[in-house]
Amino acid sequence: MPSQEPPYLRISDDLRRRVTGGEWPIGERLPSRARLAADYGVGANVLQRAQELLISEGLLEGRAGSGTYVRSPAERHPMVRSRHRSLHGAAPFAPRPGTADAAGTWDATSYARTPAPARIAERLGIAPGDPTVRTCYEFLLDGRPVQLAESWEPMAVTDGTPVLLPELGPLAGAGVVARMASIGITVDLAVERPRPARAGQEQAHLLGLSAGDLVTLIERTYLDTEGRAVETADLVVPDARWDIVYELPVDGR
Repeated sequence: MPSQEPPYLRISDDLRRRVTGGEWPIGERLPSRARLAADYGVGANVLQRAQELLISEGLLEGRAGSGTYVRSPAERHPMVRSRHRSLHGAAPFAPRPGTADAAGTWDATSYARTPAPARIAERLGIAPGDPTVRTCYEFLLDGRPVQLAESWEPMAVTDGTPVLLPELGPLAGAGVVARMASIGITVDLAVERPRPARAGQEQAHLLGLSAGDLVTLIERTYLDTEGRAVETADLVVPDARWDIVYELPVDGR
């Protein structure tokens, strides 16, 4: 009985075996797609799909105008997501101690009175088009980009206060929890939804990736004691470089 497996999966399995078996050393260019397609007896589109699967796994990399190469394995580091850090105003994501944590910095740009897109309005519990403060962050470690974030806060929460802009004023850079506390709002819950995604063109440019590379997208929302969302953000972390580690408190029960 003929195999029901799609041809591109059969070819990707065989290419994976050949690459991991050392037929092509790290950094070496594979034969052209036309040649490999002819060797496997398939069309160029099938061969391309098989290679794209291995590129998404990090085994191969495509270089525009040059071809497809065996990719050097990337060393992945733990990036800690800790409730204790976030509730005390520290950056919620940070490398483990001993990995140059102290060298972390960030750049940020805020845009007041930004109409809330529908998907953001839904997460914030406001009407589409309501004014928000949108802030774009680029987090750096030793001068290298490690994470992007895009944050939205309803202006109805902070308008007319000294903490309207997250990176200006008396609590610039202090974090959402501390800023909200300064205006009498207690944040006691963070909801996060991580999922795999692929880097868009702009994200890839900022993070030093190729468009389409795997990233982890985390949709995070902070809520106050009344269940009102006071901030929501999209966090983008390169998958090939970072293992996201969650530290969860244990209540003793």
